[in-house]
Amino acid sequence: MSDTDFTFAVHATDGQARTGAITMPRGTIRTPAFMPVGTAGTVKAMYASQVRALGADVVLGNTYHLMLRPGAERMARLGGLHRFMRWDGPILTDSGGFQVMSLSALRKLDEQGVTFRSHVDGTAHYMSPERSIEIQGLLGSDIQMQLDECVRLPAEREAIEKAMRLSLRWAERCRTAFGEQPGKALFGIVQGGDVPELRVESARALAGLDLKGYAIGGLAVGEPQAVMLAMIETVEPHLPRAKPRYLMGVGTPDDLMRSVSRGIDMFDCVMPTRAGRHGLAYTRHGRINLRNARHAEDTRPLDETSSCEAASAYSRAYLHHLVRSDEILGMMLLTWNNLSYYQDLMAGMRAAIAEGRLAAFCDATREGWARAERDAAAG
Repeated sequence: MSDTDFTFAVHATDGQARTGAITMPRGTIRTPAFMPVGTAGTVKAMYASQVRALGADVVLGNTYHLMLRPGAERMARLGGLHRFMRWDGPILTDSGGFQVMSLSALRKLDEQGVTFRSHVDGTAHYMSPERSIEIQGLLGSDIQMQLDECVRLPAEREAIEKAMRLSLRWAERCRTAFGEQPGKALFGIVQGGDVPELRVESARALAGLDLKGYAIGGLAVGEPQAVMLAMIETVEPHLPRAKPRYLMGVGTPDDLMRSVSRGIDMFDCVMPTRAGRHGLAYTRHGRINLRNARHAEDTRPLDETSSCEAASAYSRAYLHHLVRSDEILGMMLLTWNNLSYYQDLMAGMRAAIAEGRLAAFCDATREGWARAERDAAAG
């Protein structure tokens, strides 16, 4: 690694959208960026070298899952997550906060932290803001997230406000625990559900902590897309313009384009990998469900123009056969295709922003999806 500190530079803007780069010792993250999710130290069904070759500059790991298996202290003894999974670029780790919500039946939360009941073997584990930062340090994470409480929407305002204020107090504790780590970054997480004034209060308070970056959390958790976009528009003016903005857990290709247009720089989502394991392909022709019988004798590839072999070299009929036969190769090829499409979409947006044509790029992309749907309907 070099001695480069964590820096963020905006190279061009187009409306609210911006393209630039995060520079850190382990490499440069071109923004806007999509981070493939490697929850347990692997992007499912992919080699790390494949993920890198598709254009991913950074991947995401999950503090909660890695804390359970193989364990943070063991990971440190083994040389850290980068060496463990053979990924030499930056890694961002979630804090475990999402599991506070998604595994709510297995946890007890108070001011000091969260006691989790492991979904693996039922053993108890305690995570405070300080322990979350400690675990992320043991993993060797380059970008670490504060511990927060995320509320699934819809929810009562009282519950949303209580979680937002707790998350702010935890952010201060995480900042203290993180201290000064040259070349690494701590990101705060804006909470506040679908209540605009709570979102603004959270964003302003976090901006006052002068962190290296800021995430918008608690979205894509059950609310309509219009609510998500409205919350981005509410929060964006109150986040420091010189810091990267990360929308957590989002999303569909359309979500990405609409969010980039509103000033978001970073994304992560399990959607492309999960969809690939269940027979769904994302392409410039829209979504293609390979389980559908209509593909049984279709000799066309998913996309003959794609640089990804999974998209251009295998017939839809073969992919349909693999998916219907539950063959592992089908999951691998469709995951490969999907991550390729997502990275190509981000590269396309970066180029479009630099040339001042993002709106036209997004319109053309959506028209490609719609045209394919019309052609399919026409038979």
